[in-house]
Amino acid sequence: MNSLKIKQVYIYLLITLMMCNANAFGQEKQDKQPTIILYDQVLNNKKTYVDLIMNEGTAAYLPEGLSIRKTGDLVRLHRFYALAERKVRYYVKFSEDAKALFQSDKGDFKVYIDVPNKRIGMQVNFVKERKIEFLDPEHEYLVEIIRQYNTSKAKIIDLYTGEELEIQATNDSTGGYGVGTVNQGISVGRQYDYYCFGLSEGTELLVKQITVLAADCNLTVLIYGDSITEPEGYYPENLYEQSWVQLIKKNIKGKVISSGRGGTTIHELLERIKNELPYIKSKYVMVTIGTNGENTEKNLSELIEYILSQGSIPILNNIPCNEHNSQIEVNAVIEKIRQKYGIKGCRFDLVTSLNHDGKKVDTTTMWHEDWGTNGTYFHHPNVKGSRLMYLRTLVDIPEIYE
Repeated sequence: MNSLKIKQVYIYLLITLMMCNANAFGQEKQDKQPTIILYDQVLNNKKTYVDLIMNEGTAAYLPEGLSIRKTGDLVRLHRFYALAERKVRYYVKFSEDAKALFQSDKGDFKVYIDVPNKRIGMQVNFVKERKIEFLDPEHEYLVEIIRQYNTSKAKIIDLYTGEELEIQATNDSTGGYGVGTVNQGISVGRQYDYYCFGLSEGTELLVKQITVLAADCNLTVLIYGDSITEPEGYYPENLYEQSWVQLIKKNIKGKVISSGRGGTTIHELLERIKNELPYIKSKYVMVTIGTNGENTEKNLSELIEYILSQGSIPILNNIPCNEHNSQIEVNAVIEKIRQKYGIKGCRFDLVTSLNHDGKKVDTTTMWHEDWGTNGTYFHHPNVKGSRLMYLRTLVDIPEIYE
């Protein structure tokens, strides 16, 4: 073999090795170095995909991908995500009569691609559509569903021509509720909790690859919690930048992403943190959880030990005051866990209480939520409360701003 052929073989082997490493990145390598890739799977009939859940007869795995031919059913990627900056990317091919649907499993957010009518649209509490002039069933496409905090986007990219088109909408919440409503609001949806896709009309949707990506990795702070940590669900758009999460994000020198999910407990937090933190990595992991219960010593210990196992520094905050005073008992357990592990936390209860003692809620720091027969609540920090919560982080955990 002459020297030229030896060089060619060497280059070929080197490229092959690099491709293998790239394919492994985000799977076998996620415990060693940060990556924006949370999940990546090429689909064919050579293996079983336990993360993809569907009813019998919904779809079939073929050599070229997952062929969905049954209308009305959905395939679910059974991996819980709540990062406020993320996207899912589908590598697909459509039949000429296909109307494909990409949505959250809760159905709060839907994107459809209507091939015969050459349309892409969002279905939330309104419909937003755009014409896709370049849509051709002979071509293959990337479809991206993007969340950027209170804004959702959908993009389609032609892999043959490079043409692309995007639509977007921004969530505009009501502040309080009932007599506490300060804004009419527009609900866009926040892509809860598992990605789903399917065929609503037509012959076939062929899905060749699914990739879930975070907006960034190697963070300074990753902020976890329930609805309190998800101001997208209750802040009007014109006040959104004054929410406590955004104030922290704007004032930290490094990279920050939040992962809040309304209505959840520590159990759901544990589920999603295992799909997010090991991949993107973060120096600090800040947690504000317990409003919805389940903050036992065992559960909190499991959470803190998991964060430590990922090489991160846990920060366990007190939950703010509320109308039921349930924060008192919860925060006592949180303080016990902080002492047990020698970790820090922010006293959000002090700045949202009347006498700065963490006991009775100062209603001027919370949105007024009047749900009629379901009661009146002061659960979610308003602009004043958010400002005070942010300022308290400067006192209790100043190291995150270094």
